[in-house]
Amino acid sequence: MKRRIALMMVLTTAIWLAFALPAVAQQKSLKEQLVGTWTFVSSNAKLPDGAPLWGNNPRSLLIFTNNGYYTWHVFRSDRPKFASNNRMQGTPDENKATMQGSLAYFGTYSVNEEDKTVMFRVEGSTYPNSEGEELKRIITSQVGAIGPSLDSNASLHESSGERDF
Repeated sequence: MKRRIALMMVLTTAIWLAFALPAVAQQKSLKEQLVGTWTFVSSNAKLPDGAPLWGNNPRSLLIFTNNGYYTWHVFRSDRPKFASNNRMQGTPDENKATMQGSLAYFGTYSVNEEDKTVMFRVEGSTYPNSEGEELKRIITSQVGAIGPSLDSNASLHESSGERDF
């Protein structure tokens, strides 16, 4: 359940930040503003003990394609390496740290320009319980930016460096 909540928080945050573009970009459609490659640079999401959910230096990649696909990968940078140097021979602690310190999923998305929503369809995930889910996010307009109506927990930068949030 905690992974599902974390998945929803990260996805909501990603959408919000992906749409927070300069005023000049608002002339583009919502989908045109979303398409691109993004990196995750920070998060306010916390573990029960108050530590950052994704560590102090999260590593990630978020891609929205112009033909309706997305993929998101996020990792804690402090995950331990496997002593065996073989991913199939991890110890229970190594496997636990890997699962709790990473999340990846992909699928399709669609943008409804009329009601300003984005629908995500999760086709595959490192957390199998998310597969088959559809996540609808509402986009709201503000002066100089657009984004979902939910709280922000992360910051993203477009990989090309053209859009900086």
